[in-house]
Amino acid sequence: AGSPSLTQSRHSLHLGDCAAALARYGRERQRDLGLAAEQLRLARRHLGRITGHVGAEDVLDIIFRDFCIGK
Repeated sequence: AGSPSLTQSRHSLHLGDCAAALARYGRERQRDLGLAAEQLRLARRHLGRITGHVGAEDVLDIIFRDFCIGK
């Protein structure tokens, strides 16, 4: 529904978190590819929260947070 506005504080926070994850990716890339990949995943997740993209992981987080499963 159009371009997101970064004037919202939530968008600014997620963009900052995305940039931080990308910076950590740059540091981890040479040391541990698994940790580097996790930073890319986090960066993508933060961008998804700005653009409205909801992945399966987000849905599972909500289910486990809001419902009692296994009780």
